[in-house]
Amino acid sequence: MAGSVNKVILIGNLGSDPEVRYLESGSAVAKFNIATTETYTNKNGERVDNTEWHRIELWEGLAKVAEKYLKKGNQVYIEGRIRTDTWTDKEGQQRTGVTIRANSMTLLGGPSGGGPSGGGNSGGDYNQGGQQGGYQQSGNAPRSNNGPRPSDPIPPSMAAGSNDDDDLPF
Repeated sequence: MAGSVNKVILIGNLGSDPEVRYLESGSAVAKFNIATTETYTNKNGERVDNTEWHRIELWEGLAKVAEKYLKKGNQVYIEGRIRTDTWTDKEGQQRTGVTIRANSMTLLGGPSGGGPSGGGNSGGDYNQGGQQGGYQQSGNAPRSNNGPRPSDPIPPSMAAGSNDDDDLPF
């Protein structure tokens, strides 16, 4: 295989408001944690929730969007890459942690995933450039035009009255 991939996609809820700081250079950096929950049934038939916390880091335009729009409890879609950070703590111990450096973010809504929650329920897509619209980082690739356009006619199989449940493959 010629190469490798370091890509993470998460949908979760913020555990706290973003912590935003500005470097001497003027660059904005936002950090926050999001929770993702996996639900499964154990061998005793009991429902079990397993929550994982992920440290998210946003830079520049994304950090400014987070500062303005994200609040504790908001649901957010994050695309990014895994970074392993190493530092020395106050006691002189070597520490290691995993951070997701996001290059794309979509605001999905409030704690319930879209209900009124104090401002985050309308949604919005942001890429690393901080511009609204899509998941591309800095517009490296053109958007696909393979999908139907509003002016395309509706295929006869999708016309009103032809939605027969017996035609479904499942």
